[in-house]
Amino acid sequence: MRKVFVFAAAGAVLLLAGVAHAAGVEGLWRTEHGWRVKIYKCGASWCGKVVGGTTMKDVHNPNPAFRKRSVVGIDIIRSMRKQGKRFKGKLYNPKDGNTYTGYIEPLSANKLKLSGCVLGGLICKGQTWTRIR
Repeated sequence: MRKVFVFAAAGAVLLLAGVAHAAGVEGLWRTEHGWRVKIYKCGASWCGKVVGGTTMKDVHNPNPAFRKRSVVGIDIIRSMRKQGKRFKGKLYNPKDGNTYTGYIEPLSANKLKLSGCVLGGLICKGQTWTRIR
């Protein structure tokens, strides 16, 4: 009887750990364009910084002083806070220089769906990212 209880308890722990990991956004991710983005805790919210995979400059930034800087090192995910099964905050897109209302939805332990939206969420465009680690 004790062996059955230990086995069941171990199975429950592994199941709960898998669910917690599947919903986690922290880590290193690869975008659909091959950029590497590190998502990390920043205060009470989540942020994401480009850490590699591109040589692009921030040429579309609305602030001319930032247009010669590298995209590597820029926080493109800002102020993401959990709302139900997804996270809501801001996404900066260096490809057009705009900041959008953004959502991150964990799809599995190794996949995230990011969506940037305008017009109060009526029009959204997204991509799926894959966990590197």
